[in-house]
Amino acid sequence: KRFDFNMATSFTKDELQKHSVKGDAWVVVNGEVYDVSKFAPMHPGGELMLLEHAGKDVSDEFWSYHAYEVLKKYARLKIGTLEGVKVQSIPDSADISTVPFAEPSAWMGWESPYYNETHKKFRLDVRHLLEEFREEAENGETTGKAPSQQLMERLGSEGFLACRIGKTAFPYIVKLPGGLDMKVFDYFHEAIAHEEIAHLATPGFLAGMGEGMVIGLPPVLQFGSDALKQKVGTDVLRGQKRICLAITEPNGGSDVANLLTRAEKTPDGKFYKVTGTKKWITGGLESEYFTTAVRTGGPGQNGVSMLLIERGPGVETQYIPTSYSKAAGTAYVTFENALVPVENLIGMENMGFLCIMYNFNHERWFIIAYMLAATRGVLEQTLKWSHQRKAFGKRLIDQPVVRSKLAHSIAELESVYNWYENVTFQMSKLPYEQQSMKLGGAVSLLKLQATRVAHRVSDEVVQIFGGRSLTRTGMGRMVERFKNTYKFAAILGGSEEIMADLGIKLAMKGFPMHAKL
Repeated sequence: KRFDFNMATSFTKDELQKHSVKGDAWVVVNGEVYDVSKFAPMHPGGELMLLEHAGKDVSDEFWSYHAYEVLKKYARLKIGTLEGVKVQSIPDSADISTVPFAEPSAWMGWESPYYNETHKKFRLDVRHLLEEFREEAENGETTGKAPSQQLMERLGSEGFLACRIGKTAFPYIVKLPGGLDMKVFDYFHEAIAHEEIAHLATPGFLAGMGEGMVIGLPPVLQFGSDALKQKVGTDVLRGQKRICLAITEPNGGSDVANLLTRAEKTPDGKFYKVTGTKKWITGGLESEYFTTAVRTGGPGQNGVSMLLIERGPGVETQYIPTSYSKAAGTAYVTFENALVPVENLIGMENMGFLCIMYNFNHERWFIIAYMLAATRGVLEQTLKWSHQRKAFGKRLIDQPVVRSKLAHSIAELESVYNWYENVTFQMSKLPYEQQSMKLGGAVSLLKLQATRVAHRVSDEVVQIFGGRSLTRTGMGRMVERFKNTYKFAAILGGSEEIMADLGIKLAMKGFPMHAKL
């Protein structure tokens, strides 16, 4: 005889044990009773495995195989609680985590000279905003579907897209997330916006959600005509249209000065006729605007100009499969006699290389912010996993070799994060035009270190997760994604080798020649 659920919502262990056969199976997880009678035949691990544990408290077994999201997904199966067992409250992904080192130290109870209450509120406001789209992000990451127009316009209307650009974007929006006063917004608020993007842990989808904008829009806002700024800034920052940066070409990546895409003026002087190709352009597949480096003069950097090219006749994009999800929209862009109004020139003709260099610091800094947050995210996942997973009769966290791996990973992350906070503080004190000169070397070396730390952390967390870190679904999927994509940060915005060399070169410009051993 089946139990009358209307009579009670708290069950004794004796009552639980009565429901242990096919067609009448209950289990307890985290103090709550679930009727899995109809679900058992659909159980991914097979019906038999579930029935072997029917009528019992399977909390230990459950947490070894599943994440909290599974309980949320099947909440409809819950029928009550187990008498005498306390139901533990499990934090939601939108909450500030209390797992050690899962958040920056200022959010873990430490004092900080960098943050105030506006920063703490802003992180929560942004996190809650982005959580609205977690389901879409997960779906897009796995299916390759690009961020929806609805998502982009929502982020635009809340002012989030502008937060990832900085104050130069504010004339084109009406508000910031959580109603933050635009006057108090600083680089630490912007850093939080970049970090919280990583909290969704869907790297390809997130690249398609604004990575192209972060690097493609600033040259327009800094060097474009007033008319171009107004048109493009409004369209992009309100989420109505998308933009990308089209510099890299098939013949070379970091060798920007030797690009081949050609732009020649038409006889009437009203247009540039653009011919050439660009490769690995993040967000290019969905973009309507392309901030494009072209050659208008002779060889070398002094012959490079920047043009804002709109999608239209003579502009084609093809998807390039990469380690990212297709949602990133990584594209091969072909310009074939594309006509571009001369008014779309960004900056001065043959001075485009300066426009490119002007934005490199900011681009590298945002990559650092994202990568450090992504690294912190997989460490949080690993800390949780090491407390849930048991092997050889005890939890992973009780194994000295696992604690050693975690110790080295955390120590490296916290060290580089402190350097990043220091650089961000310097950015908040220096005028933008002085940042390249004074911080260019430090930002280059910081990016190198951030991606090296990501490399070493990835190596350690993959070993701790084992086979699950090689699986695209389930408990290890975030580690699997990190493992497959952290190298983007080590290449985009300047490869590690270029960053290392540039960092030392720039530092040595200030070397005192009278210094001797």
